[in-house]
Amino acid sequence: MSAAGFLDVIGDRFQVVDEVSSWEEAVRLAGSMLVRDGVVEPKYVDKMIEVTKELGPYAVIAPGVAMPHARPSDGALKLGASLLLVRGSVNFGSHNDPVRIVIAFATPDKEAHLQFLQELAALLGRADDLVKQLAVSHSKEELADSIRNFMRVCREG
Repeated sequence: MSAAGFLDVIGDRFQVVDEVSSWEEAVRLAGSMLVRDGVVEPKYVDKMIEVTKELGPYAVIAPGVAMPHARPSDGALKLGASLLLVRGSVNFGSHNDPVRIVIAFATPDKEAHLQFLQELAALLGRADDLVKQLAVSHSKEELADSIRNFMRVCREG
C-alpha cells in the first residue's frame, strides 16, 4: 500500500461555511464529513469534542488552524481527514485563535498517516499564508483548488 499524502487523505471532504456558533459546531461539521464517508463512527466526533473540553484547545496546532482528532479506538475506521473553512472564524480558547481552518483527522493505527502528517507539517510551516489564501474561497471546489495551488507553491520552494 502506498503512503497517503495530504490530498489523498482528505479526498473530496471540503466544506466552506460563513460562520459557526461555536468551536463545537465547527468540529461537528468537519467530523460529519468523516462519518458520511465511513471514515469514523459517529461516536468519534463526540470524542473529538470531549477530548478538547478535557485537554483544552490542544487541537489548535498553528495560527488559524485546528486539527481535532481522537484515538483510533474511539471509532476510527480508516485513514481520513476533512477540511472545513470557517470564513468568519471561530475561537477555541487558544493563543492561536481565531481559527478559520478545521481539519478533522482520523487514523486506525499509528503508521498509516505519517506522509499525511509530513505534508501537513510543511503546510503549517506557512500557516499564516495558508489561512490567507484559503480564506478567499467561497465553495468546496475553490477551497480544494486553493489547497492544491498552495501545496504546489510550497513544493517549488
